[in-house]
Amino acid sequence: MNCPYCGFDDSNVLESREAEEGKATRRRRECVKCQKRFTTYERVENVELKVIKKSGRIENFSREKLEKCLDKACWRMSQEQRKTMIDEIEMKLLNWKSTEIPSREIGKMIMEKLKGVDPMSYIRFATVYLDLEKIEDFNKLLVDFKKK
Repeated sequence: MNCPYCGFDDSNVLESREAEEGKATRRRRECVKCQKRFTTYERVENVELKVIKKSGRIENFSREKLEKCLDKACWRMSQEQRKTMIDEIEMKLLNWKSTEIPSREIGKMIMEKLKGVDPMSYIRFATVYLDLEKIEDFNKLLVDFKKK
């Protein structure tokens, strides 16, 4: 494991414990070279999910990217609420009929979840996801949201 501070490739594990309700192992490490401490998480990789971007480019699914996305849109939600939502979305993706999932489908899943949990987060996410540029488009989003 490379040290995030100095890049050295050797560290000592100081402690290990179960994390994320048994879905991961949290390890506290210390770099052999600079003696700084850092934390790593080990998770079981179930299926290699691929995301098909709008451009047609294919990239690996990243839970971390999904977390960052929701952190920005859902800053009022608790960390636990966001984690639960991410777990639910990831489970849907793992049960998808294919290992290649269009990014628009992931966006739709996120919007659907947010709609029922936090309307303001839904609006923030939808504004970016739908690439709204005009006030008229934003008003239409609000009107459609109120209808449902």
